[in-house]
Amino acid sequence: MFPFELLSSEASAANLLEQVRWREGLQCPRCRSESVIKHGSYREYQRYICKDCDRTFNDKTGTIFAHAKIGLGKLLFAFYSFLRFNTSIRQLDAEIDVSYRSLRRRVEQFARTLDAPAIHLVGPVEIDEFYVSAGKKGRERDQESRSRALSKRGRGRYEGDKPPVFTLVDRGSGQRYVVPAKSADKATVRLLLDNHEKESLTVYTDGFRAYDPLDDDESFHRESVIHGDGEYVDGDAHVNTCESHTSLARRWLSPHRGVSKDKLTAYLRPFQLRRRILRKPGREALKQIIRGVL
Repeated sequence: MFPFELLSSEASAANLLEQVRWREGLQCPRCRSESVIKHGSYREYQRYICKDCDRTFNDKTGTIFAHAKIGLGKLLFAFYSFLRFNTSIRQLDAEIDVSYRSLRRRVEQFARTLDAPAIHLVGPVEIDEFYVSAGKKGRERDQESRSRALSKRGRGRYEGDKPPVFTLVDRGSGQRYVVPAKSADKATVRLLLDNHEKESLTVYTDGFRAYDPLDDDESFHRESVIHGDGEYVDGDAHVNTCESHTSLARRWLSPHRGVSKDKLTAYLRPFQLRRRILRKPGREALKQIIRGVL
């Protein structure tokens, strides 16, 4: 459900931000001192002064909400709708009385602020790749437009405006990762799988040749299924969970069709957070969204 009561007014939104930001205690965002006292108010926001550095601040200082011309309630509405309902920025522009450019800038800033997922693998792990159409949208045209004719044969490439995106599913921990890359080669695969607990990590792949070097690496035990031979499951060996998560990632990117390949990482980070809040009540989901950017 949508947490209407938390966003019904700017004061309600300010109160929510105060609760979430100082949940572990009030401290100065500049010197981290806890010697802080209240110092009047600024509109709906409580102001404070630090006894150590003698600087003043409020609940928005040092966050992506500071100096925003868009009200906090509208920003939280936009971030919540963007994540929870996968609403496009163009549709949010129709719902919120602010300029499209200002809203897009704030939503993309929100996406960039989210922490990149730290890949730590327990194993066994599925890994698969897919390719998305993402060009140079938003940049000055310095070359001819990409042909819209039949697609070229072979796999996509970053240089060809169809960058690879890797999906990893850690069966041991239940974690799932979606990571854009500039190339789908053995070096990228090795880097993605590098941080693992067990000396020999079991990896399930398809028959893509970039995974072949794992067969000769003692750090990994590779089992594969060859889709070209009509093989999709061999005991525990399959990448079906990856393909299922890939379909969700494609659906997530669909409303943002035409996203620049330079911003693909920023648009996929909210997808990681979306999975964590999907089954939570509106109030808890909104609080976790705020925590994600503090």
